[in-house]
Parts: sequence; C-alpha cells; structure tokens
Amino acid sequence: MKKVDFSVNPPLDESQAPTRLIFHISHPEPWKIRDYFTFNTDHKVIGIQYLVTGFIFYLIAGLMAIALRTELATADSDFLDPNLDNSLMTNHGTIMIVLWIVKSTIGGFGNYLVPLMIGARNMAFPKLNAIAFWLNLVAGLLLLLSFIFSNYHSNWTTYPPLSLITANNAQSLWILSIILGVISSILDSINFVITILMMKVPSMKWDQIPLFCWAILGTSILALLSTPILAVGLFLLLFDINFGTSFFKPDADGNIVIYQHLSWFYAHPTVYLMILPIFGIMSEIIPTHVQKPIFSYKAIAFSTLAICVAASFVWVQHIFISDTPNWMQMLFTLSPLIVSVALCVKICVWVATLWGRKIRFTSVMLFAIGFLFMFAMGSLSGMIMEIVPFEVHDTYDVVGHFHYVLFGGSVFGIYAGIYHWFPKMTGRMMNEAWGRVHFVLTFIGTNLTFLPMHKLGLQGMSRRVVMYDTQFITLNQLCTIGAFLLGLSVILFALNAIFSWQKGELAGDNPWESLTLEWTTSSPPIIENWEVLPVVTHGPYDYEYNHDELLS
Repeated sequence: MKKVDFSVNPPLDESQAPTRLIFHISHPEPWKIRDYFTFNTDHKVIGIQYLVTGFIFYLIAGLMAIALRTELATADSDFLDPNLDNSLMTNHGTIMIVLWIVKSTIGGFGNYLVPLMIGARNMAFPKLNAIAFWLNLVAGLLLLLSFIFSNYHSNWTTYPPLSLITANNAQSLWILSIILGVISSILDSINFVITILMMKVPSMKWDQIPLFCWAILGTSILALLSTPILAVGLFLLLFDINFGTSFFKPDADGNIVIYQHLSWFYAHPTVYLMILPIFGIMSEIIPTHVQKPIFSYKAIAFSTLAICVAASFVWVQHIFISDTPNWMQMLFTLSPLIVSVALCVKICVWVATLWGRKIRFTSVMLFAIGFLFMFAMGSLSGMIMEIVPFEVHDTYDVVGHFHYVLFGGSVFGIYAGIYHWFPKMTGRMMNEAWGRVHFVLTFIGTNLTFLPMHKLGLQGMSRRVVMYDTQFITLNQLCTIGAFLLGLSVILFALNAIFSWQKGELAGDNPWESLTLEWTTSSPPIIENWEVLPVVTHGPYDYEYNHDELLS
C-alpha cells in the first residue's frame, strides 16, 4: 500500500517525507480577544469577525421576522403599523441575505479556511481583506441607521417608480449601505481568486484542492460578474432620488425595466452566491464524517463551475411579465433547469458518498443531512417557480420555496460548518447534547414555519400583506408557532457556542480525523498557520488508504 501523508520539513524526495508536523513553542502566541476588535490583517481573525458580526445581524433580522409573523398570526393589522411592517420586511430580507448568509459563508468560512486549506500563511492582500470587513460593518450600521432614521417602504427590490415616489433619507441610506456591501464583496472576491490561483502550496495539484476552495473560487467569479451590475443600478437610482436625473423616471422618459434587468442580473445569481459555499461545506463534512472518499471529486468541481456559468443567464425569469419575446422566455425557462441538473449532480454525489457507511449522528451530521432534506424540498418547489407561465409568482408559495432554499439550505449548512470547524477555531468541542436539541428545534421550527406557506400560496394568499382573508388564519398561526421555535433554537445555539468556547471539552488538533490541510496545524492555529509550509503528498479525501499512516 502506498504511504501518503502531509509533511512540513521534507527531504528532496517527497515520497520519503517525514510523517509528523513539528511546532515550536517559540512561535508567537495566538491572538487575544482584544485583537478581534481591531484592524487586524490575519485571515483567521477576519473570518471570526465576519462570523460573529454576521450572527449578530442574524439575531436582529430574526427579531424582525418574529415581529412579522406575530402580525400575521391574525387576519387584521393589530400588531404592526403597515408602514412599519413594510420597513421590517425590507430590512429583514436585506440583513438575512447580505449581512448574514453571504458574509458568513464567503467572508467568514472563506477567510478562515481557504488559506489553511491550500497551505498559505494568509490571503493574497491582507490589508484589502481587512478593509473589506470594515466596509461591510459600516454597511450594516448604515442599514440599521436607515431603519431607525425613518421607515423605508419600497421593499428590498427597490423597484421604481415606487422607490422614487416613496423616496426619503432612509431609502438613500439603505442604498448606500448596499453599495458599500457590494464593494466589500468585490474586494473579497478579487482576494479569493488571486489567493486560490496563485498561493496554493506548490506541491498541491489542482485535483488535490479541497472542494470548499473550488466552491469559493466559483462563488468569487460569479460575484465579480454580477455585483458590479447591481452597483451600477443602485448608483443610477440614487442619482434619480437625490440629484434630479431621470434614468428610471417613467414621466421623464426613464426606463424602469432597465432597472429590473440591472437588479435581477445580480439578485438571482446571489442565490448561488449564498448556496455555493454551503455546497463546499457539505463536500468537506460528508466524506470526513463517514471516513469515505467523495464519490466523484470531478463531478462536484465541474458542477460548481457549470452553476456559475448557467446562473448568469437566469435573471429574466423574475421579470416575465415585461414585454419579453417568446423565444427569450423559453431560453430563461431552460437555463434554471440546467442549473437544477448541476444541483442534482451534487446531491447525488453526496448521497452516494453516504451510501453503505455507518453514519454517526453527531450535531455536524444531523445538520448536514438536514441540509440535504431542506435543499431537496426547496429545489422541488423551485422547479415550479422556473416554469415562467405558471402563475404562483406573487403568492406565499414563493415565500415557502425561497426560505426552504435559503434558510433551510444556507442556515442548516452554516450550522453544520460551525459545529465542524468550531474545534479548529477554538480548540474546544461544541456540547453534543445541546447540539442535538438545537437541531431538533431548528428542523421542526423550519418545517412548521415554511411548509404551510406552500399550501397558502396554492390557495391564493398573496405575499407582502398585513391583512388577509380569515380562511388562512390556521395555517398562518402554525407558521408563527414555527417562527418562535426557530427563535428558541437560535438562543440555545448561542448559549452552546459561548459556553463551549469558554469551558468546552478540549478537542485536540484533529478530532474528526480529517485529511485536509487545515487539520494539520494546531487548534486554534498559530498566527502564521505553520512553522514551515506543508507538503501535500495525497488527496484531501483519500480515506481508502491506511488511515493510521495518513494521520501519523
């Protein structure tokens, strides 16, 4: 049997490399708590900064969601003023997508893990990396300031002419916050592309790059293609509101459909900006926790790149009521179905990897399997959404589908990633008993909140409403109960994370017996990751070899 391992001080012949990583006590100590509140250029610090601030924004957006669901527990408007309801809706969606899911997956996990996984000491542009984080934080504060300053009524799509008619200072602040968030994403994406392409350790071949890095690479390329277009549209809208231009003013020969094109050219691909890193997380977790090679490395890598290409041609699906030629409607009906094929490839590969192995139902695997279920549910309902003439696009069926994909998919994936890499980040294990309870509450709460929405939509209940027909009360009350269960689950998770970080069981350097490079350094890693850069002599998922030899 071929003996393969990682080594950090090899002789010239890599096949005879020593079998142990050596760390010297003389190396600088890990970062202190106060360092996480400074302009720090270490990728690990920035990753944790993204994760913690993202979770705080998640709590804020979650409180907004509970307020919205409390209002919808009754058929009348008796809890929130309709204008406040619109403002909460706008900011809930924006914070969840831009400041929680996107920034936690790309900014948080991406920054922390990518250099460790490819054998680099830091990102290619450390200062640019820190600037991107602080821009994102300023963007979040501006968004919250816009909510406190005044109510913003145009929803998160900001469609003109509504956004022009209701324009106020709050809306301008909201637009500025999104522009800053877009700039932050562009800086992050440039950094990731250069880091992955140029800074992987020389001994790492392209088919030895962890699949999470492929996911971040594809996500970054897609972000570089789509986010500048959104920035252009928002800049023009900002000028229309504040400087008397008429790019989108219909009474001054402006074109409101152009804004929809500019907006959705980003807004639909942003679904994949959120979910592609989660796919990468799943591709790391599943083979590690069943100790089995990924069923098809190339299928996962190539399907990621295929999604990036196909996702650039789906935006017209959202503006189907505009004057779109029939041949174009057919094209934009087919392109999302092509994306669905690539998604099915990934799910099949993960299921095939799980097949025939004894699964340990740890918190990590519970959330990973929960992700597969939730995303499959969302994908099935999405097949209906992709059929342009099928008229459910302004009903609660859309809300249910959207949340199964983005909450059920992304949030379950984020939780799985946190439980998996928490030992690496802190050196301690999350409490398993609390983790299982957290999963049960999250799973029940998610399905209880969003599954009834499909029936509400098929029965004709419109979305974005405060008052509705009394026939929908029972299902809406079920949704509200589910929302409160989700709120309880988040509190339990936060307590588990804080307690485990302080007093959790010591994890050791590699508690999961993983073969990817981030587990070959200490937990938590030293400041520059390794004393001497590692040499890669086997693939990240080569669990078919003698496992003791690989880890020795």
